[in-house]
Amino acid sequence: MQLPDTDEEGYLIDPLTWNEAIAGQIAEQENIQMGEDHWDAIRFMRQYYAEHQVAPDVRHVSKHLAERLGPASRNAIFELFPYGYVKQACKIAGMKRPRAWSTG
Repeated sequence: MQLPDTDEEGYLIDPLTWNEAIAGQIAEQENIQMGEDHWDAIRFMRQYYAEHQVAPDVRHVSKHLAERLGPASRNAIFELFPYGYVKQACKIAGMKRPRAWSTG
């Protein structure tokens, strides 16, 4: 399967072209082995995007994971996506690169 159009940094140009197969391909490119917690974060991000038409701030995703995994997991998002929320999680979730956020 070929990826839909991406920008020069590898973010999908149209988030509506995203599906889980595409997410898996992007995760492979980012050297992320997608596990249950990765998918939970990505699916939460997609649900948030569907409701608000904007990528969720990292604190929303962290709060979601903490509710599911417990308060000790408040930094789980950074363990799941070690090169950064925007650089990896947003890209795998099919979000456009948020303009005001760094890629770190």
